[in-house]
Amino acid sequence: MNPTYLMPVAPTGPVPVPVPAAVRFRAACPDCRGRFELASGALRLAIGATSRTTFYTFTCPECAAPVRKPAGERIIELLTGGGVRTLRLHATP
Repeated sequence: MNPTYLMPVAPTGPVPVPVPAAVRFRAACPDCRGRFELASGALRLAIGATSRTTFYTFTCPECAAPVRKPAGERIIELLTGGGVRTLRLHATP
């Protein structure tokens, strides 16, 4: 009798990466100068075609001001790896 060997099969499509529910990000408000930690659900990331159109947003939990800050490559990597919802912006023709 011949033995049967199981071989790993490459998954098709993107593989979801598990993100711990306790991921938190340090942030600061430029209006009230408050410093706090936010859960990934409190942040939004928008990725545009240029650095001027790539940013993340959140609402300050202390003064309720909407905050928009630029996002460089490292910030994008940290936010997407931490489970922050991402919106890809497309230029219109």
